[in-house]
Amino acid sequence: MQTPAESGSRRAQIVTLTMNPALDITTSVDMVRPTDKLRCATPRYDAGGGGINVARIARVLGASVSAVFPAGGPTGDVVMSLLKDAAVPFRHVAIAAATRESFTVNEGSSGQQYRFVLPGPRLTFAEQEGCLDELRAAAESADYVVASGSLPPGVPADFYQQVADICHQLGARLIVDTSGGGLRHLSSGVFLLKASVRELRECVDRPLATEAEQLAAAHWLVEAGRARAVLVSVGSRGALLATRRESRRFAAIPMPAGSGVGAGDAMVAAIATGLGRGWPIVKSVGLGIAAGAAMLMTPGTAACERADVERLFESVPEPEELTRSTVPAP
Repeated sequence: MQTPAESGSRRAQIVTLTMNPALDITTSVDMVRPTDKLRCATPRYDAGGGGINVARIARVLGASVSAVFPAGGPTGDVVMSLLKDAAVPFRHVAIAAATRESFTVNEGSSGQQYRFVLPGPRLTFAEQEGCLDELRAAAESADYVVASGSLPPGVPADFYQQVADICHQLGARLIVDTSGGGLRHLSSGVFLLKASVRELRECVDRPLATEAEQLAAAHWLVEAGRARAVLVSVGSRGALLATRRESRRFAAIPMPAGSGVGAGDAMVAAIATGLGRGWPIVKSVGLGIAAGAAMLMTPGTAACERADVERLFESVPEPEELTRSTVPAP
């Protein structure tokens, strides 16, 4: 279903797919206690879910984007209204159930952050097919498709492989950032797979206690044909990149403590933006490191500022080339 936000826009170079969008609500309280009524500060509302976050940030960075997602109920209406306010073009599939909410509470007394994430609505087969149809229409002339976020109830674990097959048919490069069954059931057709250490560990069913083991597991996914490149985010240590030809370690930018919500999505958005500019993958990952750091400067899941990303990009350390190791296939 094409929305007014999409009408008349130029070709979307980057198309994002969010199968489990959310209305992100962020607030704060002095102390989290059981049973007591907790009087919270004024909440902040953002359109959320992996691919929607990617689209919002890529838009800030100057990329031409279009977001595809299912939406239903009053929360779905708010998500779409927020995207219109942010001038993010989108195509949505109307669903019977309501879009989920995601709730983040910052505890002032400790600096701790509490995140409450709901499972999302159950999508019917027809609603799932509608999402694939909208993706085909939006991505027909796109250079990159970013499939990001969890799969909601009712969506089969191989759904992202169906997305990969569509991208292959259309000639679009696919970037995937997901977890669980959606990650384990990817078998081919991914240009760049981004995963945390935990997600990579679950995917290959190995402890991956050392950097060498993490890098080896990433290379195994590349050699198995599941992705042309694998990027492993390792938190405050930065990220590891594995391709057929090289292994790289990207150091993180030292930043004051802040909310890490959305940092991974910002990294993916910036990488897609860099690739869309024709940059090589190593330079694009550097931009992703800068965007992830810039998210630590924003409240809740607010998009980072382009000026902050560009300033931090200037200070991204040169990635270190590593000697790769191997592990047996899981």
